[in-house]
Amino acid sequence: MEDWEEITELMEQLALLGGNPVRTAPWPRWPVFDEREEQAILEVLHSGHWWRHSYGQGVELAEGDEQPQSMVARFQRAFARAHDCQYGICAANGTVTLEIALRAAGVKPGDEVIVPAYTYVATATAPLMVGAIPVFVDIHPGTYTVDVQRIAEAITEHTRAIIPVHFGGQPCDMDAINALAQRYNLVVVEDAAHAHGASYYGRKCGSLGALGSFSFQASKNLTAGEGGIITTNNFDYAEMCESLVWAGRRRGEPWYRHYVLASNARMTEFQGAILLVQLERLAEQMEKRTANALLLNSLLSEIEGVEPLSILPSTTAHSFHLYIFRYRPEAFGGLDKQRFVQALQAEGITGAFAGYATPLYANPMFLEKWFMGGPWPVDAFAHGQRINYGDFAELCPIAERACAIEAVWLPQTMLLADTQAMYDIVAAIKKVQAHAHRLL
Repeated sequence: MEDWEEITELMEQLALLGGNPVRTAPWPRWPVFDEREEQAILEVLHSGHWWRHSYGQGVELAEGDEQPQSMVARFQRAFARAHDCQYGICAANGTVTLEIALRAAGVKPGDEVIVPAYTYVATATAPLMVGAIPVFVDIHPGTYTVDVQRIAEAITEHTRAIIPVHFGGQPCDMDAINALAQRYNLVVVEDAAHAHGASYYGRKCGSLGALGSFSFQASKNLTAGEGGIITTNNFDYAEMCESLVWAGRRRGEPWYRHYVLASNARMTEFQGAILLVQLERLAEQMEKRTANALLLNSLLSEIEGVEPLSILPSTTAHSFHLYIFRYRPEAFGGLDKQRFVQALQAEGITGAFAGYATPLYANPMFLEKWFMGGPWPVDAFAHGQRINYGDFAELCPIAERACAIEAVWLPQTMLLADTQAMYDIVAAIKKVQAHAHRLL
């Protein structure tokens, strides 16, 4: 009897304080691979064509039926078609694809580019890398995607582009964003790093703006460890992107003739081979993530102080790169978010994460304007001197609250677990809530 009481007590105690965790089973391995990836890599290895030899094929083969030899070219075409685009141009990573997309769209030094405050740093450094000035706007409290009204308020005579981020895998309000872009003659470059396979009113992310940028970094829903792709339905943009990936070359011209300043941003054939196979897994994985996310939405909505982000009616497919819920400390006795997340991790919900520590503009790089050896380009232009990135805290209260108090992330890999794992997540949250007073 005493042994049973002791076991029961350990189960009821928080694992952070010495009790038994809710979950001890492992979470799914990531990345997912099998002999198909192995065979694809071996095919490249034995071919001797390790270097991407697909110059121009992102454009030339967009409408053709012939099978290109290059693995990268084959993947470019397959991915673009899967995302309602005519052209796809692969590059080394999803950071450089944003930079290339902005350059191809004609964004110049001194132009202002509107970006959300709640996003990965590359969304804002891409404008800086082409000499443009990032201007931060707040996010919508229900979705954590960019607030269209805040975009409208931030547009000036110097604004040239908007980078909406389909954060967590939910498409932004693209009809409203595109309407603003048309009214003010702006270019829209989608940051779709989280949005593989996601769709807005049945139209795939990556096809909703002038250009789209995807990442294949290790954590992404489609991965080769690194890599990225630019998608577009505009031939001229595709041609320029291809040139910017290939050191400023032009198709049909001598190999060592260069027309624009550009770097080498090529993807390897090994990455192309892996991504071709990974693409075959995407639909099935999306289906599983979605089913588990919807189950979590239902279960968590019954817990006071836990609010899943909204799914908009316009979202016909959500990629759930992140599953995010809003945490209300007051429903947990005032327990702060960081301590709550630590308690969840101890209960076996190991992937739980507090997300960004601060909005993007609060990083030292922006506060100190340490960019190109100093404050260039921001302070090099008269209109740029009005920008003090420390002032954006007053303009972005939702992003501030998400970082400091509310946002809790679960990575996409957790949504590939079985149904029981979702109940374990819920049980762990309830357990922490019941004993939160012991952590204060």
